[in-house]
Amino acid sequence: MSVNNGRVTNEETEGSLILDQQLCFALYAAQRAVTAAYRPLLDELGLTYPQYLVLLVLWERGETAVKELAAALHLDYGTVSPLLKRLEGAGLVRRERAAHDERSVLIAPTGRAEELRERAARVPGALLAATELEGAEVARLREELWQLARRAEAAAERAR
Repeated sequence: MSVNNGRVTNEETEGSLILDQQLCFALYAAQRAVTAAYRPLLDELGLTYPQYLVLLVLWERGETAVKELAAALHLDYGTVSPLLKRLEGAGLVRRERAAHDERSVLIAPTGRAEELRERAARVPGALLAATELEGAEVARLREELWQLARRAEAAAERAR
């Protein structure tokens, strides 16, 4: 490791094509592992991880336009639409056209989803217990990941 122009670099990893040294792969592996840790908790609720994320947004915001929901989840409409159809089929959300703009579709949690919310409230704590993460460690990781996401989004915008 050396310091170059005030930047710490590691000649062994910079430009490396070794899989375990790729930031993207570490993120990918962590995401898959965390999702797998959620699976048994969400199975008890009859939800998939993406469905859980949709409900988290709706429980937080209430009735929400599909466009806003997709933006909150960092997903495109084509990904969100079939997910919402499945949630509607399960009786967890209702969809309706906005009165003020027929082009806009609003999504709201149903009474059944609100009942599920009470059971879902234990999921975050159960995940922390299962992964043995402490509150301060979670906060630090979350902030670093959001910072990485912002930087990567800015880099993607510059590349367009």
